[in-house]
Amino acid sequence: MNIKIDRDALLKPLSSVSGIVERRHTLPILTNLLLEAKQDTLMLTATDLEMQISLSTTAKPSADVATTVSASKLLDICRSLPEQSQITLEITDNRMQIKTGKSRFNLQTLPAADYPLMAKGSGDTSLTLSLPQSQLKRLLRQVQYAMAQQDIRYYLNGLLFEVNGNRLSVVGTDGHRLSYTSTELPQSHEKQELILPRKTVLELIKLLDDSDDEVIIEVSANQANFAFSGIRLISKVIDGKFPDYTRVIPTGYQNTFEVDRQSLHMAMQRASILSNEKYRGIRMVLGKDSLRLISSNSEQEEAEEEMEIAYGGDSLDIGFNVTYMIDVLTNVSTDSVIFSFNDANSSCLVTVPGDENYKYVVMPMRI
Repeated sequence: MNIKIDRDALLKPLSSVSGIVERRHTLPILTNLLLEAKQDTLMLTATDLEMQISLSTTAKPSADVATTVSASKLLDICRSLPEQSQITLEITDNRMQIKTGKSRFNLQTLPAADYPLMAKGSGDTSLTLSLPQSQLKRLLRQVQYAMAQQDIRYYLNGLLFEVNGNRLSVVGTDGHRLSYTSTELPQSHEKQELILPRKTVLELIKLLDDSDDEVIIEVSANQANFAFSGIRLISKVIDGKFPDYTRVIPTGYQNTFEVDRQSLHMAMQRASILSNEKYRGIRMVLGKDSLRLISSNSEQEEAEEEMEIAYGGDSLDIGFNVTYMIDVLTNVSTDSVIFSFNDANSSCLVTVPGDENYKYVVMPMRI
């Protein structure tokens, strides 16, 4: 049995689904992709048991066939072949031969029947949403950097999706900072929360287009399904209670200034060079129409940056983790950002002009 396919038609979906496959796994079949050929399509599926991505492409199979083969090896072979080449995948008992021109590659396969597919949630779908791909991608990118990475509080290693009425809010926090954004939905829904795992969020950002094409999200008891651009992504959700973010977002801060994002970003990066490698502390010293950034390290080295800003509030000297500040300046795209403070012991609120839905809160640190 064989499958004839264009190299370029195979490479794009192969790159999209291979991202979640681990190169080494105690279960060898989880380093493989599932290939299913029917009529004039080839369906590629990858899973890590927490998330599953399926994507189809046009192909010419000689008969219906299904097998599994190493994701990384197939991807590396496809990448190395010349553009526009025609590939033939010949499948016999437990081998796959990849042929194009004068090149031949023989790969080992494992039976498709053994592939651990994640079934679409059997429980009732409790929520169905649709919104443009570009909008969902923007929401995720605005907040993803504040997620925890490997926190023992497992519910922080992901993003909160909260639907309430006609509003979708997306929140990330690692306990030291919090990012929040929201958008209006065309329909109204009952209140519902789910926590999407970190790996799923990062894959979605990679896979979603910057287009107005719809992404359909279906949520059931322990699963979220995303369908867009011919891709089906199934993800488990994190079982846990996300902290009450509304208590963390401050209101009514009086000491505020607006600053050019790029200039502050570069000044922060320069000052961070001499910050303590472990604590990454930086002092933000606010005076009349001036902002000074001061950092020092255990070798008694010091960096200072001064910027002119329009500021008439209280004189303040507050310490922050400079990485948290650089993160927000890297990930928002506006020309300027607004910083708001209360006093030296309070958190800092970062917002952007023209978007009332975006908020980033950073807790102060003692330096």
